[in-house]
Amino acid sequence: MMGPAHSLSGAAAWLGVGAAAGAAGHPMPWPVLVVGALICAGAALAPDLDHKSATISRAFGPLSRALCGVIDSLSHAVYQATRKAGDPRRTGGHRTLTHTWVWAVLIGAGASVLAVTGGRWAVLGLLFVHMVLAVEGLLWRMARVSSDVLVWLLGATSAWILAEILNKPGNGSDWLFTGDGQEYLWLGLPIVLGALVHDIGDALTVSGCPILWPIPIGRKRWYPIGPPKIMRFRAGSWVELKVLMPAFMLLGGAGGLGALGFL
Repeated sequence: MMGPAHSLSGAAAWLGVGAAAGAAGHPMPWPVLVVGALICAGAALAPDLDHKSATISRAFGPLSRALCGVIDSLSHAVYQATRKAGDPRRTGGHRTLTHTWVWAVLIGAGASVLAVTGGRWAVLGLLFVHMVLAVEGLLWRMARVSSDVLVWLLGATSAWILAEILNKPGNGSDWLFTGDGQEYLWLGLPIVLGALVHDIGDALTVSGCPILWPIPIGRKRWYPIGPPKIMRFRAGSWVELKVLMPAFMLLGGAGGLGALGFL
C-alpha cells in the first residue's frame, strides 16, 4: 500500500487496541491513546526503509535516503544468505527483511530498551522521529508542498509537548508496565504494531508479503503471504483509495470512541 493508507491503518490499529485494552480492564489514559496512535501511524511507514522511493526515504532528507540505501543492501544480503531453492533471485531488498515479524519485534524491543535506559532525550528522539513520519503519512498532501524544515519543526514541537504531557502523574508514562524503572516501556508496542499492520497491508496487494520469515513454507523461506490473488489489489488503486482508507478512518473513529468510553 501507499504511505497515507499505511499511516491511517496504523493509527486505526492503535485506537482499536485502546478500545480492547479498556474492555480488558487496562484503560489507556488519553495521552497514551493519542501518542500511541501517532507513533503507530509513523511506525507503519518504517518497513519501507528498504525502498529508496518510499515516503520515509524523503522524511529526513539525505540522512533517511542514505539509511534507506544501507537497509536495502542489508535486506538483500539477508535474503541471499537465507533463500531456499524456491525463492526467486532478486537484485534488491524491498519487501524482504523489514517486512517480517522478526524485524517488527526487534525494532519495537529496541525502542522500548532505548526509552527505558536512555532517559528523557531518548524518549524525545523516539517521539520526534515518529511524529515526523506521522505528519508525512497522515498529512501527506500538506507535507509534500511544505519544506522539510517545517515538517521537522512540527515534529519536534509535537514531541516536546507530548513528552511533557506524558510525564505528568497519571498521564501514562507507566501505562501497562508499572514497575520501578519501567516508565515508557510501552512505547515499543505501537512501533511493533505499526510495522505488522504495514506488513498485513502489503500482503493484500498483488505481490504479497513475507511476514512469516524465517519460517519455511514449501520450497520457499520468503513466502509472500496474502489472500487469494483474486482478492488482491495494486498499490494506489481505487480499492485502496476509495474503500480501505475510508474504512480505516471509520474503524479508527470507532476505536477511539470505544477507548474513551463513549461506546
